[in-house]
This record gives sequence, C-alpha cells and structure tokens, in this order.
Amino acid sequence: MADGTGAPIAPPAESGGTSPEDAYLEKRTLRRGSAGWLLLTGLGVAYVVSGDFSGWNFGLAEGGFGGLAIAAVLMGLMYTCMVFALAELAAVLPTAGGGYGFARRALGTWGGFLTGTAILIEYVLAPAAISIFIGDYVESLKLFGLESGWPVYLACFAIFIGIHLWGVGEALRFSFIVTGIAVTALLIFAVGAFTEFDASGLNDIAVDHSAFGSSSWLPFGVLGIWAAFPFGMWFFLGVEGVPLAAEETKDPARSLPKAMSISIAILLLLALVTFLAATGAHGSAAVQDAGNPLVAALEGDGKPTLLSRFVNYAGLAGLVASFFSLIYAGSRQLFALSRAGYLPRFLSLTSRRKAPYMGLLVPGAIGFALAAATGDGARMLNVAVFGATISYALMSLSHIVLRRREPELPRPYRTPGGIVTSSVALLLACSALVATFLVDKEAAFIALGVYVVALAYFAFYSRHRLVASAPEEEFAALAAAEAELERD
Repeated sequence: MADGTGAPIAPPAESGGTSPEDAYLEKRTLRRGSAGWLLLTGLGVAYVVSGDFSGWNFGLAEGGFGGLAIAAVLMGLMYTCMVFALAELAAVLPTAGGGYGFARRALGTWGGFLTGTAILIEYVLAPAAISIFIGDYVESLKLFGLESGWPVYLACFAIFIGIHLWGVGEALRFSFIVTGIAVTALLIFAVGAFTEFDASGLNDIAVDHSAFGSSSWLPFGVLGIWAAFPFGMWFFLGVEGVPLAAEETKDPARSLPKAMSISIAILLLLALVTFLAATGAHGSAAVQDAGNPLVAALEGDGKPTLLSRFVNYAGLAGLVASFFSLIYAGSRQLFALSRAGYLPRFLSLTSRRKAPYMGLLVPGAIGFALAAATGDGARMLNVAVFGATISYALMSLSHIVLRRREPELPRPYRTPGGIVTSSVALLLACSALVATFLVDKEAAFIALGVYVVALAYFAFYSRHRLVASAPEEEFAALAAAEAELERD
C-alpha cells in the first residue's frame, strides 16, 4: 500500500499465522516453471498470427502496395528493436508485470501506471474484436449452421477462458498446437499463391494524382506510407506480450530473450511471405478490401478451390490462436497491476491451480459485452492499436532511462546496439501513434477517454494504496534505496 505521500507501505494483515505480506501474496501466486523457451516462442507467434490472415490488407487502401510495403518494413524494424530492448528488461525484471514493471522502475509510479493501462487497453479490446472476426468466419464457413452473433462470442470466451482456468501449462500447449496449424497453413498458402505470382499486379490500385508524391507504387502519395503504419503493425502486434509470462517460465533470464528473438524472426519471415504471395497472386486491388484476403488471393475467378477452403479453415485456427493468447496476456497484465494495488486488489486473486481467475473472468466479461453490444471489430482493433503504440513508446523510453541511469544494473542479456536500438523503437512508436489519428480519429479519442478515466482513478485513489511487497514495487524500491545510499 502507500501512505498519503504516495510511498508504498505493506498491505493490511489477512491472517493471523503469517506476516501480512506473505498472506497477501500467497493468495496471488502463479504456477512457476510451466513454460520453457519453446512454448514461449509459440506464445509470441500466437499473439500475432491472426494478423497474417486478415487486417493488414486494408493498408493497401491507405498506401497502395508501395506504401504498405514501406510501412511494414518500418513497423517490422520498430518491433524488432523493441523486442530486443524488452528482452533485456525481461531478463532484469522477470515478473508478470512486463511493461508496467519496466516502466515502474524507470519512470516511477505514474510511468508504470500509464504503461500498464495502455497495455491493458490493447489486450482487453483485441480479443473482443477477434471474437467478432471468429463469428464472421464461423458464419462464412457455415459451421454447424451458426450465424455471427452473441452466442458465438459467448462460446469463444467461455470455452477458451475455461481452458486458461484449467492451468497455464495446458493453456500454452493448446495455444502451441493451434498456432502450429495456422503457421503451417500460411506456408502452404504461400506455396500455392506463388505459383500464380505476377509482379505487374502489385501496383494495380488506381493512382490519386492529387496526392503529393503519388505514383503507381505509391498511389496515395507519401502520406499514404504514414497512414499505412497501423496496418503494417498487424503483422507483429502482440509479440511484445511474451514477458508477461515471466513468472511462469523456467529460467526466465535465458528463456525469455531466446523465445522473443526467435518469435520476431518467425514473424518477420511470415510477414514477408504472406504479403508478397497475397498481393502477387491476383493483384493488390483484389485483396485490399477483403475480409479474408488470403482466400481472395487464391480465388481470382471467384470460384472456391481445395486450397482456398483449407486456408479459410486455417484462418479460423489463426484467429483462435491469437484470441486465446491475448486473453492470457490481458489476464497477466491485469493480475500484476492489481497485485501491486494500481487496480482493485481482488482482481489478482488466484485459484488452487494458480490461475488468476478474476483477471480472466472480468476482462472476458467486458470483452464479450463490447463484442455483443457493438459488433464493430475494426473499431475495437483500432482502439487496441492506439493503446499499443503508447505502451511501445513508454517501454522503449524505459530501456533508455535504465541504461543511462543504472548502467551497472546486472543484465543477463544485453540489447544489441544498446540505446540506439531502443531509440529507433521510440521514434517509430511515436510516429505510429500519430498515424492512428490518420486512420480512425474516433477510435483514438475513445482510447484517450478510457485513459482519462483510468488516470483519474489512479490520481485520486489507487496511488495512495500501492502494495510495497509486490515484486515490481520491491524492485523499484530497491533502486530508490540504492540511489539514497549513493547520495549519502
């Protein structure tokens, strides 16, 4: 907790036989050692894989092939730099707080809360949006005669939250299998699509000659590159969530950097192959507005093929993998913020199987309500992207601050390039944040509204009730104590 000055103090006693700190944390522990680097790599890819099947292609309508290609390269660079920076931070502070924990030490309680809240916005809104897309796939595939609507959304949340409640080991293994199916399907799609590749179709989108710098490769001009940033992110959005599994990882100082590095390498390869294969098969114009662009790329004449049907079903597997893993990430971020007192503490309670059941059920209920009430998956994903870009900027800044302020801090893994790497990520994250206003201003302002409400809660209530014994708070307190000793 924290006193009126904002300094953390211990939580109140919850039982007579143990210390208040031990009693508090005993009810808020995760299952240790449930995941090695292989499952974590699968988790990193699972966060993202649905973005290869759909969503990225709408960037063609903003920037054309050239604009989206440049945007995807820049966003790939941003994520690569950020992943290497986060790998170092995760090895230094392997807790469930992830980005919140990193920013808490580097930027203080306000920085920690701002970062954690931005991450939470991303991981609550994205599953809600994906549940809608799953419903659309179920309806288009005529599975069990179901139509997209609240019963499908409810089934998604109920079934997959149920698996998470069963246990983290079981959940990650399920995610790994479904992700493997989706990745295999992407590679099979690419083989089939490349047999019909025609480079002349890449720039077949009509040129807006009034746009500055427009050409056949940049039909909407130079500004189209910037407007395509949020869609270039879809090839990588979510991979930064791997550190949230730190407390459930075997040897996190080694496993997390290894898994994150392999994950981003796989995602970069999948982005390149998927982008070129889908746009080259029957042209960029054929897929720019498609809800299932990979299927549209294979069905140039509109007639389903055996391969297109397979890819259509695999797209559902990709959506399930991302939906499932994003629920996991959101529950861990909420768990860490709640355990430290930034959010109501009951949200960090864990079950006998060491699953944060309130952290799973409450965001799940919110996500289902949003999906059922709006049915607007695209808008919710745009809100999620806005939250993500804020967190990226703050996490990259945290790496820079800690490198400069605490150069002697033990670092089991060090970011290649140091602060140059994280500075590149920071600059591109700020550019991507501004780009969200070019795509969907309403979504950006909705996210800002949520942010304002959360900040008011923190400013007037929770910052005076932080829990000193939470791992992220102890880590920050240690840094403050060491700084005080140096001054003395």
